[in-house]
Amino acid sequence: MSVVKLEEYRERIRKELDNAVDFWLKYSHDTIHGGFFTCIGRDGTVYDELKYVWLQGRQVWMYCRLYRTMDRFRKPEILEAAKAGVCVSVEIRPRLPAASGKGLSSPPPTRKRGENPGKTPKETLFRVFHILAPGDLSREATDPRSHSVVFFPLWAETVWSRIYGGRGTRLGLGGPPGVPRGKVSPQQLRSPDASRGLVQQLTDGRGQEVVHRYRELASWCVRQILQHVQRDGTAILENVSPEGAELPGCQGRLQNPGHALEAGWFLLQVSAEQGDAELQQTAINKFVELPYQKGWDKEHGGLFYFLDVDGHCPTQLEWSMKLWWPHCEALIAFLMAYSQTQKPQLLETFSQVYEYTFNHFPDTKNGEWFGYLTQEGRVTLDFKGGPFKGFFHVPRCLYMCERMLDDLLANTKDSA
Repeated sequence: MSVVKLEEYRERIRKELDNAVDFWLKYSHDTIHGGFFTCIGRDGTVYDELKYVWLQGRQVWMYCRLYRTMDRFRKPEILEAAKAGVCVSVEIRPRLPAASGKGLSSPPPTRKRGENPGKTPKETLFRVFHILAPGDLSREATDPRSHSVVFFPLWAETVWSRIYGGRGTRLGLGGPPGVPRGKVSPQQLRSPDASRGLVQQLTDGRGQEVVHRYRELASWCVRQILQHVQRDGTAILENVSPEGAELPGCQGRLQNPGHALEAGWFLLQVSAEQGDAELQQTAINKFVELPYQKGWDKEHGGLFYFLDVDGHCPTQLEWSMKLWWPHCEALIAFLMAYSQTQKPQLLETFSQVYEYTFNHFPDTKNGEWFGYLTQEGRVTLDFKGGPFKGFFHVPRCLYMCERMLDDLLANTKDSA
C-alpha cells in the first residue's frame, strides 16, 4: 500500500479525533456540579441529566492520555476538565476497605446532580476506570485532587485485591471477580481484557522495577484470555468456566467479535513488551483474524455484535446490529498487527474495516459518531452518548491509530 494512502488514513483519523474532542468538550461538561453528562443527543443536546459513573472515569482517563501524549491537546481546558472530572471520581470511587475487611462500598450506576452514591451493576469496569483516571492525571498535576503518584499504586492494589478476592498474593491472583464461595460464575472475556488495561496503567513509564513487580499479574491476564480459545482453536467464546472449560447452552456458545478483537490487541501489546513471538502469532491468528472471519457480515459489511458458535440465532435481540465499538477494536487490532509484522493482508483488512467504519458511523453534520446501526448499516439510534457510549472507544481508537500511523510513516521515510 502506498505512503499516500497511509497519509490519507492518518489525515482522516486526525480530523475525526479533533472533531470528537471538540464535541465532548462543548456539550458534555456540567459546569455547575462537575463531571460529565453522558446522555447527549445527535446535535449535542443533553436529553437526560443522568451521569453513568463508569463513563466518568473513562472520560477523565481519555482527556489525560490526550493531554499527556499529544502536543495539540496540551490545552488548559482539557487538563481542567480532567481535574474537575476526577473530583467526581474521588467522590464516587470505590471506598477503601474498612479495618473489618468487608470490602468496598459501591457507587450508583447513574447520578443526577447532587445525588449520593448507591450501587452499580458494572463492578469490574467501574473499579478499573476509577483507578485509571486519577492514575493518569497524577502524572501531570500536583493538585491534591489528582491523587499523588505515591497513593495511586497503593489504592490500585487495594481495590484490585478486593475485586479478585484477596487470594494467593497481595494482588489476589486467582479466582474470577466478585464470585461468592461455592458459587460458579462464568469468566467473561471482557474481565481479563479490563484487567490487562489496569496492568498497563500500573506499569506505563514507571521503570523496569515496576514492570517486573507486575509481571505475574500480566501473565495471569494472558492466561485468562487464552482460556477463551475453544474447540481446538477454531472459536473464541465469550464465556467459559473459571477453569477454562466450555459452558453449556446459549451462554457457552456466545461469541462477541468486538471483545475478541480487543483481547487481540491487548495480547499484541504484551507480546511486543515481552518479545514473545509465539504469543504474537496466537494473538493474530486466534484473536484478530479468526473473529473477523467469523464476525464480518459478507452481505452488508460490518461486524455482527453477537454470534452463536453453532450457527443458532443468538438470544440477544441486538445480535445482528453493527455497533461502533467493535469496529474501533478491529481498526486498532489490524493496524497493530500490521505494524508488528508488515504483512500486507493485515493492512488490507484494516482498509476494509476502515472503509465501512468511516462510511457509516461519523456524523458529518454535527460531529462525533453514531453508535448503533441496523444490519444493513442504517442509523437506528442517533444519540451520541448514553448508558454505554461515552468519550472513550471512538477517541481511544483514533488516538491509537494516529500514533501507529505516525510511526509507520516515520519508518517508511527513514528507510527510503
